[in-house]
Amino acid sequence: MVKPTYFVAGESGQWQVEATRAIIGKGLDVAPRLSVMDTDQVILPDSAAWVLRGTAGSARYTTRVELDQLGERQPPLGRATACLAVLIPIRKSELWWSLAQDERRAIIQERSAHFQIGMDYLPAVARRLYHSRDLGEPFDFLTWFEFAEESAPQFEAMLFRLRATEEWRFVEREVEIRLRIWQHG
Repeated sequence: MVKPTYFVAGESGQWQVEATRAIIGKGLDVAPRLSVMDTDQVILPDSAAWVLRGTAGSARYTTRVELDQLGERQPPLGRATACLAVLIPIRKSELWWSLAQDERRAIIQERSAHFQIGMDYLPAVARRLYHSRDLGEPFDFLTWFEFAEESAPQFEAMLFRLRATEEWRFVEREVEIRLRIWQHG
């Protein structure tokens, strides 16, 4: 069983929230900090502005060759140099979910080149995709990116390219939470 990761916005956490904005649809409440918890023993604070959950299970739209390429180039999360992060929760339309998996893959990989766009920015931008739809969450996916300050332009270019694809026409809600690792003291 894959355990969920919790993203908890509130008064404490390892990440300082620099900006929260709705890209498409309704936004999320603003909070000063974000905790990311990968533990089975999660005690959620009553004062949380919001909590999102997702599972980093198996890749659903990638081939073996693509997974192998990703494994060779994808850096680990939590690198000391990666002081910036962006959490982007996304919900796609019912039209998207009414498509068969092969039709969704054709849009993602063949027509939108989602995988190749991501590969173009490795290893500068590390990422992890969390699935939330099957957990009954308000978003289908939680996309998490980490990068160094000097890699911010690459991240912005990647995001611009992804949002310009056919795949993004199916997004009905998207929020962007910009973060910086919390340096206490």
